[in-house]
Amino acid sequence: MKGHRTTFVIAGLLVVAAVVYLIVSSTGSAAQFFLTVQEVHDLADEVVGRNVTVSGAVLGETIVYDPLAPHVTFTIVHVPGDSQAVEAAGGLAQVLHDATLDPTRPRLEVVYRGVKPDLLTNEAQAIVRGRLDEEGRLIADDLLLKCPSRYEEEIPGQVEG
Repeated sequence: MKGHRTTFVIAGLLVVAAVVYLIVSSTGSAAQFFLTVQEVHDLADEVVGRNVTVSGAVLGETIVYDPLAPHVTFTIVHVPGDSQAVEAAGGLAQVLHDATLDPTRPRLEVVYRGVKPDLLTNEAQAIVRGRLDEEGRLIADDLLLKCPSRYEEEIPGQVEG
């Protein structure tokens, strides 16, 4: 009876060790960096070829869609990554609006292979996941957008474009 108990303990330890190994090994390969556009510029070569998630304001005049491919390219502009900084600047709608009007803010070109999302418009908040290529473009695997119309009431007198 004691031999069966030892066998169960050893088998249990092997299962636990296997689960721990799988968790540790998969976490390293699936890890992604979350960066602002400014941080992508600051880290430059360190993030080339790595998985990153970047948030920024869509610069509407840069959106180019090729429906035959299909793929879309556009530029995102730096917005603060800190929610307190966003609130101090007047809220998300104001931050997105200001970012698209400031030509001095860092910018990042995005290439997304797929159909152009309807929410891809000027001043939308884009959260882009993908890899930075050698030319400094973000080749997007995933593209999440927050509709700017959700924030229209927050900016009195904003001209719709």
